[in-house]
Amino acid sequence: MISDRKLEHLEICKNKDIEHHITTGFEDIQLVHTSLPEVNYEEIDTSIELFGKKLSSPLIISAITGGHPSSKKINEKLAIATENTNIGMGVGSQRAGITNPELTDTFTVVRDNAPHALIIGNIGAPQVEYAPKAIEMLNTDALAIHLNPLQEIIQPEGDVDAKGYVEDIKAICSNTNIPIIAKETGAGIGMEDAKILEKIGVDAIDIQGVGGTSWAAVETYRAENPDLGNLFWDWGITTAVSTVEVLESTKIPVISSGGIRNGLEAAKAIALGSECVGMALPFLKHAYLGHNYVEEKINQFTHELKTAMFLVGASNIEELKQKRLIITGKTREILNELDIDTKKYARRI
Repeated sequence: MISDRKLEHLEICKNKDIEHHITTGFEDIQLVHTSLPEVNYEEIDTSIELFGKKLSSPLIISAITGGHPSSKKINEKLAIATENTNIGMGVGSQRAGITNPELTDTFTVVRDNAPHALIIGNIGAPQVEYAPKAIEMLNTDALAIHLNPLQEIIQPEGDVDAKGYVEDIKAICSNTNIPIIAKETGAGIGMEDAKILEKIGVDAIDIQGVGGTSWAAVETYRAENPDLGNLFWDWGITTAVSTVEVLESTKIPVISSGGIRNGLEAAKAIALGSECVGMALPFLKHAYLGHNYVEEKINQFTHELKTAMFLVGASNIEELKQKRLIITGKTREILNELDIDTKKYARRI
């Protein structure tokens, strides 16, 4: 059953090593320090406008859970923290709550406890018929369409028929009146896919790259034979590379996520051009302790982000997007192979 699988996922993410063995690539990206920042730290504005709502910090708690009774308390704590700190929050795949009404409250608890927050719903690409109910369930501000071919091929009960994804997503975009986000689940999005997604009407892309939670790893713990999952544990595009690829190939908003763990990494992603960042696993682990711990993590993130902004002389997020970056190492090598000029980031004035 879907509900049982959701519980297994939660337990594995809480208790097992499920992160990629390779990094996000953000260690190859350096913001350029200024000794004359000419800003007052106390006046730095980290707020952004996203999907019609103003967030106090460019942060979204990425889709984590829903669909099992045990996930209700987690979503409740995450939602309370989201409302209290005025950031955004996504929920896990809503299919379980749509097809099993007794599980609906594991999702609706989010809007109940975050009535004013930016809430992002979640369905899979083949689930066109679920879109209206997913939106109605949470009065969502945006709807994420999750793309998870890697997870499906490793998952014991995975759906490995990926034909028709493009037409399905196009149909969802055509038949809904709220922003649609295409969202990977840990393997990143490349420039060609990004161009297709923009062309068929997607309003934003959440890249969810390699460097954080590996869903191949999660499913490896559930599989009878772990060999395939171990082999593809680190499959995908690193978060730093994927972020640049999507930004270089589209004009729609980009959410950078996948292994981002602090405000400094977020500052780098935003300086590349991302609208905001998503984080999941750290908030899941804090949610087991209580919403106050989640709020502490959010406030720590914002303090780290503001510190980076102070050190580059950015008084707001739009100014941060104009600050110089130096891209080195393997990240630069990969981007150069893709004919992306990494020097232009260092030439900003």
